[in-house]
Amino acid sequence: MDVLINGQPRSFPQLAAGATLQDLLTALGLLPDRVAVEHNGVIVSRPSWPSTPIAGGDKFEIVHFVGGGHL
Repeated sequence: MDVLINGQPRSFPQLAAGATLQDLLTALGLLPDRVAVEHNGVIVSRPSWPSTPIAGGDKFEIVHFVGGGHL
C-alpha cells in the first residue's frame, strides 16, 4: 500500500485491503500514546484507530510528541 505521510510518499507492502490506521501505526513502530494523527484532513481520535480503514493514496499527518527538558 502506498500512502503519503507528512508529505513524503511511503510504501507498505505488508498492508493490504482492509488495513486500519492502527495497522499503519504498528508498521511505523510508533507508540500510540505519543502520536496524533490526521487522516485525509481529519483528526482521528485514538479509540477510532483500530476501526479506521485506510487505502492506497491516503494522506496522513503524524505528529510525534517528544518529552524532555527541565522544569
